This record gives sequence, C-alpha cells and structure tokens, in this order.
Amino acid sequence: MSRHPTAKWSQSSDKIYLTIELPDAKDVKLKLEPEGKFVFSATKDGVSYEIDIELAGKVDVEESKVSVGVRSIVYVIQKSEKKWWTRLLKQEGKPPAFVKVDWDKWVDEEDEANQGLDFDDMDFSKLDMGGDDDLDMDDFQGREGEDDSWMIPTALFSKRSRPPQERTRTAASIFS
Repeated sequence: MSRHPTAKWSQSSDKIYLTIELPDAKDVKLKLEPEGKFVFSATKDGVSYEIDIELAGKVDVEESKVSVGVRSIVYVIQKSEKKWWTRLLKQEGKPPAFVKVDWDKWVDEEDEANQGLDFDDMDFSKLDMGGDDDLDMDDFQGREGEDDSWMIPTALFSKRSRPPQERTRTAASIFS
C-alpha cells in the first residue's frame, strides 16, 4: 500500500503552483493530462508514495513546468483559461488530508490585480524626478531619545498599509 506525501498548492489567475513535499525522493514519475488528471509516484527509503487527483479545470500540459529538487517537487501548472479556481480538486467536499493550501505562496485576486507595477529591474537613477538634489539625511529626525540611524519602513514587514506615523520604526523596535 502506498502513502501520500503532503501536497501544497496555491494559484494565480493563470497558474497552479503544486509543491510535493518528499525529501530525497527516488524514481519520481509525474503525469499531467489536459483534462486535469495529475499522477505522481516516487519512493523514499523503500516506501512507495503516490498522488492521483483530478484538478478542478483543464490545463495546458505543454506550458507547464516541473522542478524535481532534493527537498521537494514543484510543478507550475499552466491553466487552460485565465481564471481563478474555487478549489484545486474537481471533487466536491473536503479535500484529502494530504492536500493543503500553500499560504507562503498564496496571492488573492485583489492582490494580483494590484501587483501590475513591477519595478524590480527599473533604474530610477536615470529618471529626472525633480525635487531637491541636495537632500541631506540629517534633516530627518527620529523620536526623542531613540537611535534613528537604522530607520526601516514597516511596509516591508506587512502587506497592509499603515497610517503615516506608523510607517517607519527603528531596527531596535522591530527586532526587540
């Protein structure tokens, strides 16, 4: 009898991210069909593991990608239609115990719509934004009695925006 490894999933409007947690898996076999049938099998320490599930929608097998790593197997499954699925599996009711939501990768529909602006590869130094070129950081002052040499925007630590007076804190207040 085979066991089931943990399968974590998340999605965007056009992809399903399926991570199978099975460190040191051997003889990994994966099969994905356009109608949404997904089959996984592998062994670890002489024990067989398998997953055989029907996904909620159709997928594009040719555009889907898999990465077999030492700690896990990650399958990026391209959806046939760009739309949000209400569930991973076609079957109604409670999903099997080995299927879990991957909250580390989860993105809500609203968040995906707001992520349209990606500035990772933009060089802002070439933009003439106007303003004062002689900006001096000594002009900014922290709270009375605090070392403000390490001001860190709290927006880096939270997805939700905060009132302006709470947007920066010192490193000491964050890590203490």
